[in-house]
Formats: sequence, structure tokens, C-alpha cells
Amino acid sequence: MASVLITGASKGIGRAIAMELAHRGHRVIATARRPETLAGLPVEQRLRLDVTDQDSVDQAIKDAGEIDVLVSNAGATVRAPLETVPLADVEQLYQLNTLGALRVAQGVLPAMRERGSGRLIFVSSVQGRLVLPITGPYAASKWALEAIAETLAIETGHFGIKVSIVQPGAVSTNGAKQAQAIFGEDSPYAPLYEQLAALRGEAITPEEVAAVVADTIEEPAPALRVPAGAPAERSLKARKEAPESEPFLLAGIDW
Repeated sequence: MASVLITGASKGIGRAIAMELAHRGHRVIATARRPETLAGLPVEQRLRLDVTDQDSVDQAIKDAGEIDVLVSNAGATVRAPLETVPLADVEQLYQLNTLGALRVAQGVLPAMRERGSGRLIFVSSVQGRLVLPITGPYAASKWALEAIAETLAIETGHFGIKVSIVQPGAVSTNGAKQAQAIFGEDSPYAPLYEQLAALRGEAITPEEVAAVVADTIEEPAPALRVPAGAPAERSLKARKEAPESEPFLLAGIDW
């Protein structure tokens, strides 16, 4: 069984991953910015880890001991049109979703490389390969994350390290419901925002995503990109088959 460190394990997908891996007998190190939110998880360690804080990352990796697998899950989203989204909010998303993931990967890679084995699992999204209106900042952070992950797969594969990107579509967590919506008064983009729920499509459960992550960890030769669930598979297939000469949208919009 593997020793697995999970970021963003306090709720939603991260918590489900911790539960699934613990159930399968893995040694789980669950982390979150507020470790008290990890109470009730049947894991070996519960540690404070803020992916945007280098000192926090260094201390958590030190306290965790040997790490066979990193599950990089911490993330957030906002709802806003690109014309008006405050750039500070976009920067914050990149710090969490993109640079935060790289920061933790940099922390665990030296030991993995010296040992000649290890796994990096990045929880991305179908929006790492396609876009939806009003969630452009989130998609941009995930496209960047996937570029980082694919580059790491090339650079570290020589050292016995396997990299996978898990790509769910809509997931039935509170994340989307609680996402900050940033719109000015009488925004001309409000009609798009009202259609967003329908555009996101069919949702799967956090437990379904967790099972895909666990299966990927236990797969001897995992794929680089792993769609999580049938809706994600359909979305990514449609994106792959669509022409690159024009913007792609999964469903029509009243615009």
C-alpha cells in the first residue's frame, strides 16, 4: 500500500479521496489550511498545509515522512466575465490552483527522484481542455495546470515518476454553489451566468471521482489524462473531435 499525501482534503472531492484511499488500506496524510476541518477522517495523519505558503508546504512535507503519491487537489473557482473580473481574483486562482500545485510537487519531487519512484496525481477538470463562459479564470488556471503536469511527466518520467491528470466534469459538491460571483450592477453578461448550470451538464458524485483517483494510483501504468466519469469522457471526446478553427462550446446558449 502507498503513502499518499492529499491537499485540500477537508471537503468535497479531497475528503472523498481520503476516505476512499483509507478504505483501500493506503496510508493517508490528509491536509488542509485548517486541520480541524479534517476531523472524522479515518487517516493516519491530519496536517496543516496551505499550498500558497512555502513554509507551510515545507513543514507539512517534513511532518508527513515518506510520500509515495501526491494527490494535488486543493483548488477554488470564481464566476465572472473576463471583461470585468478583477485581476487580483485571477491571480489568487492561479496562486491556489496552479502555482500551489507546482509548489507542493516541487516539495515532494526530490525524494521521489532519489528513490526512483513516485506518483503525482493532479485533480484538474474537463475545463483544463475546454472552456465555459463566465468560468474563464478557472479554466485558464486548469489549462496552465495541465501544461505543468504534462511537462513534469516528460521531465520526471526518466526518474521513475508517473504523472496523471484526473479530469472530472461537473461534480455534486458545494464548490460550484459557493463560488464567488463577481458581476457589476446591470452586467450585460448576466444572461450567460443564468445559463451556466445547464452548460455544466450532468454531475457525478465526489465518491465517483475519488474512485477514479484511487484506481489511477493503483494502476501499474496509468494514463497521463484520465477522464472521471461518463460525462467527462463525452465532453472531452466532443472537444477532441471538434474543429480547432472556431471556439468550442459543449451546448448551445441563448446569446
